[in-house]
Amino acid sequence: MSDADLIHLQAALDASRLSLTLSNPNPCVGCVLVAPDGRVIGTGHTQQAGGPHAEVMALRDAAARGEPVQGATAHVTLEPCSHFGRTPPCCNALIEARVARVVVACGDPNPLVAGRGLDRLREAGIAVDLLPGDHPLARAVRELNTGFFARMERGRPWVRMKLAASLDGITALDNGQSQWITGPAARADGHAWRARACAVLTGIGTVAEDNPRLDVRGLPVSRQPDLVVVDSHLRTPPDARLFEPAHGGLPRRIHLFHAVRDASAEATLAARGAHLQCLPGDGGKVDLPTMIDALGRLDFNELHVEAGYKLNGSLLRAGLVDELLVYLAPRLLGQGAGLAHLGELERLADGVALRWIDVTPIGDDLRLRAEVDR
Repeated sequence: MSDADLIHLQAALDASRLSLTLSNPNPCVGCVLVAPDGRVIGTGHTQQAGGPHAEVMALRDAAARGEPVQGATAHVTLEPCSHFGRTPPCCNALIEARVARVVVACGDPNPLVAGRGLDRLREAGIAVDLLPGDHPLARAVRELNTGFFARMERGRPWVRMKLAASLDGITALDNGQSQWITGPAARADGHAWRARACAVLTGIGTVAEDNPRLDVRGLPVSRQPDLVVVDSHLRTPPDARLFEPAHGGLPRRIHLFHAVRDASAEATLAARGAHLQCLPGDGGKVDLPTMIDALGRLDFNELHVEAGYKLNGSLLRAGLVDELLVYLAPRLLGQGAGLAHLGELERLADGVALRWIDVTPIGDDLRLRAEVDR
């Protein structure tokens, strides 16, 4: 694989980022077509579910430019699919276009693909090159698609917990006031992380105290993430703002998980459009591990948690959180609700161990990203 191939794969990775808030539940994929003389003749990225994938978009781009693709090299961030899903296999499109070579940054973890795409291309006489899994570009593709890889490899979404706190870890005052601890830049950044998720999860405590809509605002998006509410005793008010149309009038589903049966409340909330599932666990609470598995079966890749310290603690104690996204404001509040209620620990070693991903200033605040160390 040449240096030019790596440059074109980087361009394909850049193109794939345009799918970040668009392609769920499909992965973010980019494709760059290069003519035998080295000219870029087509670029594409995966569209909304049911729409064309990156390879097809790149082929269409080349056609629109009047460029022949026979003998070209396709640089693709993720192994071209080989199965019929919402769309025909991308392998078929490349084979029919008679490209000469396909360069791939990362294999597809989907069991329906997982090497079959590369085999299909080779069987058609197309040369195939695949980067080793530890190559920085391959790792970048996996990082961009961390939720898709999580769902394919373990059957449940990547769970990212977002928190906004003072420097001393206070997320709300004792009187419940929490808006706004962090500044506008941090809040806008938080909406960008919401936008890339398949769903936003919150608890009945947050619904009752803040009455949030929890949609994506301030960003040009073509889809809104679904909303998941953990409401063990069906206390969600039927006039809660979460039932209002999401910003931009875009549709979204409301998934409500509960632990008790109440025919009247269930009928009322279902009439408001909620999709209800009863998953009773210990102590009259929702069985959180079973809920996360259910969200994986709904094809959720990334689950973005914005909840209170009690539900945060329950998710962390159950080992269901993969990543923390924490915004720290440069102020001290002294007393109030913390980040997560973990209960009393007897040993320091019993705490939740983390690995830093990055630390970035966002406006006047600081954004910390950390992965749970398992």
